[in-house]
Amino acid sequence: MTFFKIFSSRNANCITFLPFFLMISLISCNDFKENAETDDTLGHPFILPANPKINPQYISQVAMVCNNWYNQFLKNSGFNGGILVAKSGNILFEKYNGIAHIGSNDTINASTPLHIASVSKTITAMAVLKLWQDKKIQLDEMFSKYFPDFNYPGITIRSLLNHRSGLPNYVYFMEEIGWNSKTFVTNQDILNTLISKKNILKNISPANKHFTYCNTNYALLALLIEKVTSMTYPEYIKKSIFEPLKMNNSFVYCDKDSARTTPSYDWRNYQAMFINLDKVYGDKNIFSTPEDLLKWDRLLSSELYLTKATLAEAYKPCSNEKAGVRNYGLGWRMYNFPHKKIIYHNGWWHGSNAVFIRLIEEDATIIVIGNKYNRNIYKAKELIGMFTGPISTENDDE
Repeated sequence: MTFFKIFSSRNANCITFLPFFLMISLISCNDFKENAETDDTLGHPFILPANPKINPQYISQVAMVCNNWYNQFLKNSGFNGGILVAKSGNILFEKYNGIAHIGSNDTINASTPLHIASVSKTITAMAVLKLWQDKKIQLDEMFSKYFPDFNYPGITIRSLLNHRSGLPNYVYFMEEIGWNSKTFVTNQDILNTLISKKNILKNISPANKHFTYCNTNYALLALLIEKVTSMTYPEYIKKSIFEPLKMNNSFVYCDKDSARTTPSYDWRNYQAMFINLDKVYGDKNIFSTPEDLLKWDRLLSSELYLTKATLAEAYKPCSNEKAGVRNYGLGWRMYNFPHKKIIYHNGWWHGSNAVFIRLIEEDATIIVIGNKYNRNIYKAKELIGMFTGPISTENDDE
């Protein structure tokens, strides 16, 4: 068998912005009623294809490399979370470590929901592409078609998906306009502020001129999903993805989920505060597990949800004005090498980190989620070399 060697990334510490939660709140998610036009296939189970058998010697070799990496970078660095490495849906390596609620004895395990931060964007984006595939929307139509008061010309659904809208980031502008820190921000509040406060907002650029990673884009896409489906975003994602795929430990945060959420901690074990941005969804706010995300990976590989043509659109690099292998498609980051493409997304909000790497050609998956800030989680890209051979990756600053 092939001898496996880890090929280290250059500065492979990768970061993303996204929120996390914990405290019990009293207001529930907005209540939408499903109308007669909503997809009547919602809730029908996905039957994933059987995984091909993997050579036991191959599994043993990959597991050994992964275990060595885990011991070097995660085990002794205060890692709280889970790691999973799979080939063709077969789990080759899986480990969990740490406590869900620091100070208690609830050990993190395969069923512990962890905040996946910006990895949530992959789910939002694919839900939007499903609506496009089903001809309920067009990617190049204006966002203002659905929200007529939205006074930002040139912004299409596509430019929200690929972060080329030119919009400012709500993570900053809601505070800059003087939003009450004790009042929770909703997705609708973000849209209303963009419309009513446009004359005082900073960092607005013309649409489709350049790439700027921005959480606002995905908060608006969640509103689009709600408008088109007549369901709340949390309910639609549950009915269209989580329940049919039996992602039983995954959910979009709502107040009713407060008891299920796992707290977020900084590297010193201090629990992150539940702040007024922590109810916005679409850009973040999904809790999941490595095993559930593997199911999501297998669904995307199966064509049961999106066709190859639709996924090809998602994986197409959209920001080519700068030289280099890094790029962004529709909901996915990528390393776009001349003869290989690596699809992935990172996540970071409060103390939660996540890495979700999909090697399409090799049919391999690398997932790491943690609820205690640990920069080493982003070094999981070093494991890519087991499947692809030597590669050189770069920093990702989201």
